[in-house]
Amino acid sequence: MSSLNPLLRSVLAALLAAAIAACGTAVDNDAATPVNRGSASNIIPMPAVESEESDALVLHERKAAAPMATVMRHKQAFDMAGIRQPSAGVNRENYANIEDNGVMAVAEHPVSTFSIDVDSGAYALVRRYLNQGSLPPKDAVRAEELINYFNYEYPTPKKSKQPFSVVTEVAYTPWNRDSLLVHLGIQGYVPQREVRPASNLVFLVDVSGSMNAPDKLPLLKSAFKLLVKQLDGKDRVSLVVYAGASGVVLEPTPGDQQGKIMAALERLSAGGSTHGSAGIQLAYAMAKQGRVEDGINRVILATDGDFNVGTVNHEQLMDLIEEKREQGVTLTTLGFGQGNYNDYLMEQLADKGNGNYAYIDTINEAQKVLVDELEATLEVIAKDVKIQIEWNPAVVAEYRLVGYENRMLAREDFSNDKVDAGDIGAGHTVTALYEIVLSGSQGQRLEPLRYTSGRQTKGKRDELAHLRLRYKAPDGERSRLIETPILARSVEQDPTRTSDNFRFSASVAAFAQLLRGGRYTETFDYGDVASLAQGARGSDPYGYRGEFLRLVNLASSLGG
Repeated sequence: MSSLNPLLRSVLAALLAAAIAACGTAVDNDAATPVNRGSASNIIPMPAVESEESDALVLHERKAAAPMATVMRHKQAFDMAGIRQPSAGVNRENYANIEDNGVMAVAEHPVSTFSIDVDSGAYALVRRYLNQGSLPPKDAVRAEELINYFNYEYPTPKKSKQPFSVVTEVAYTPWNRDSLLVHLGIQGYVPQREVRPASNLVFLVDVSGSMNAPDKLPLLKSAFKLLVKQLDGKDRVSLVVYAGASGVVLEPTPGDQQGKIMAALERLSAGGSTHGSAGIQLAYAMAKQGRVEDGINRVILATDGDFNVGTVNHEQLMDLIEEKREQGVTLTTLGFGQGNYNDYLMEQLADKGNGNYAYIDTINEAQKVLVDELEATLEVIAKDVKIQIEWNPAVVAEYRLVGYENRMLAREDFSNDKVDAGDIGAGHTVTALYEIVLSGSQGQRLEPLRYTSGRQTKGKRDELAHLRLRYKAPDGERSRLIETPILARSVEQDPTRTSDNFRFSASVAAFAQLLRGGRYTETFDYGDVASLAQGARGSDPYGYRGEFLRLVNLASSLGG
């Protein structure tokens, strides 16, 4: 090349530089894709030219085609390497590990104790997964939250002195004819709307960068606007936000100044990391500032639960929430979004705050939680509600509680008023299902013990069990006790004569168990679930039970 004239050398050098640069700049168009610039093998050397200067141009034209073609081949290779293959996003959603309640022998463990639960987050999460074309993770399915998503309209108490009624129903288990299903139902008292106590609500809103998605902050704003429209002049609303830092967007404001509250919500935008602990502390300060005596003082936390800075020790956060709960400020959590959603944390926070937990996946769900069920969401009519069942060993051999795995209590906790438990909101219904096997039945799952006396346990053979229920008044510190027997003669022999409540709750329980692997559902399948639910839809004014049938069909298709 040294034999070529300077002009020709400059032209050839410029052409070569342009070709090599094109290899890299095409890759640089995707700023998110790394580019390899340091490999010596990517550099194409010019061939040596040994002819006389007069023959240089002809000889170069013949030989230049080869290296230029090589350059283009390398350029194409670079371009292909620079295109990343599509891949699924990393799913960082967090669910608590749950092991299904096992079968218990009455002779060994005659007493079952648990705290009631009125959360509904798991149902909406299951719906989101199914609507997006996949079965939910097993740990996202909490049977009691699917069952209690629906209102069963049990007989309503006439007076607030005893704030709920208790009903029982027993019939053969739809998925196992060798066992019985015991249905327990609790109906909360429904106060008149005009006497709803004043509410001091603090909206604690996550505006971190992780909330920058259509199903997060925009949906959150719409949901809170629905709630604001239900408030009036006796109510108070504050708005606190948190991201890298926290701040007060709206001081306590009368609920009838809806334009001001809505404008504050509309100004919210997402950005930064998530300093959730600082936001919660500030929200409680606002709750104290706007406190209403003899009213509802509640923080409503709306987030995806992705706390990534601030208090790393969640136990300290739980301690703070428990402390404020004892001071009369409760906590409700509303979950939004997907991909990094922390269901485990959201449920824990609500449990510690004596509030309820809901997952908002659509504006319809926001309508259900914050409008249709507003009193149940905000107003507590009984707190620390515990249920204890003592099974009669003369009649019942085995039992299994469907769901409530993370609500189980020790036997001695039932009478201990210092042990926290779940709360019931105004008009709430709570449902629990036990599958039991009678003594001598072929449905027994446990092998008999070798070393037993063999004597028949004495007991009242006309009773299956004795039900005890403890609760406190919303402002009380000592629990009250309700007791009632569950009679053997109450067993309904004809499945067609059971109530819609019994059959529909059983269908939801079976659905939840199938989504969790169907360990105890024998040959019962999604088609059987749909058939059972179809005949028990009842009036279904909001279409929730009809939607359930659609989800069952989706799960059947996705499950194969």
